[in-house]
This record gives sequence, structure tokens and C-alpha cells, in this order.
Amino acid sequence: MDQDAREQGLLNALTTEHFVLQTSRSATITESVGRATVFLSLLSASLIGLGFVSSSAHLTKPYLGAVLPTLVITGLLTFARLVENMVENSLDLKRIQRIRAYYHRQFAGEHDFFADAVTGGGDTKTIAAAVGGGASRWQLLLTTAAMVGAVNALLVGLGATLLTGVAGGSPTFAIVLGVAVALVAYAAQLAFIKRASIWLSG
Repeated sequence: MDQDAREQGLLNALTTEHFVLQTSRSATITESVGRATVFLSLLSASLIGLGFVSSSAHLTKPYLGAVLPTLVITGLLTFARLVENMVENSLDLKRIQRIRAYYHRQFAGEHDFFADAVTGGGDTKTIAAAVGGGASRWQLLLTTAAMVGAVNALLVGLGATLLTGVAGGSPTFAIVLGVAVALVAYAAQLAFIKRASIWLSG
């Protein structure tokens, strides 16, 4: 195989790979939206159910005892998968940027087509920051995983408050403890996202 045929074959392979990677990114985004929607729909249905049983004091505690653990477990599983999707999406973007850098070097000539792939945009840390990796804590708050993590933290804090109240603690102490537990739970989930981002940008 001569050089021209080899380069043409490589171009065809890269074009196909580019399409596959973009499809993969679309799939991870769609899955993230779907999982977050299912979790939030479950939460909404649980709140509606709570409204129905709230008029009967003897039903409220058993209902919350059954629903809260279910929501927390579902939320944590959803959160973990959303972080995985974030990492997969970021890796796909890195690979796309490498292909775009090849397009720029081989075909752009004096034009600036795909120039961002080789002048900063193709840098590993820059790519990671664009989708959450290597980003600041404030940027991490904007991810879907962080949103679900916030809901999880509220549920965990609510559970701590209710357990403290059932154990006979004062309402003020129960609320303060619940807020503290919620903040710790949220910080732990943000740290998990940050660790995934550091791994990605490393």
C-alpha cells in the first residue's frame, strides 16, 4: 500500500471514529438526562404519596421509613452512574480533539479550521475543564451529578433529622444535626466528583 492510499485509509478510519465518538457522547448525555429524570420522578411521586398519608399520623413514620432508604439508595446509584457518564463523555471528547488536531495539521493549511484542537483546546486539562474535569468547585456545582448529589444530601439530612426526633432528641438539635449531616454528605459527593475529574485530567 502506497503512502497516499495509507493516508486515505487513515482519514476514512478517523472520520468513522469521529462519528462513533460523537454518537457515544450523545448516548452518555441522553443516559444522564434519563437517569436524572427517573430519579427526580421517583422523588416527586414519593412526595405526592407523603401528602396522601400525612393526614394519618400512624402511617407517616412507616411510610418515611420505607421510602427514605429507597430514595437514598436510588439517588446514590444514580449519582455514581452520572459521574461515570461524565468521565466517559470527557474521554470521548479528548479522542475527538485528537482527531480534530489531525484534521488541522493535515488539511487546514493557512486556515484556522479546528485550530482550537491544537492551540489550547486540545490540551488534556483544557478538555477536562470543559466538561467538569479539572474544574473549580463552583463549576462542579453545575453538573447533573452535583444536582443529584444535592438531592441525596437533603434526603440523608432529612433521615438524620427524623431519626434524631424519633430517638427523643429536641427539635432544634434534630434540625441542626440534619443540616450538618446534609452538608457533609454533599461535600463528600463533590469530593467524589472532584477525584474523578483529577483522574481524568491526570
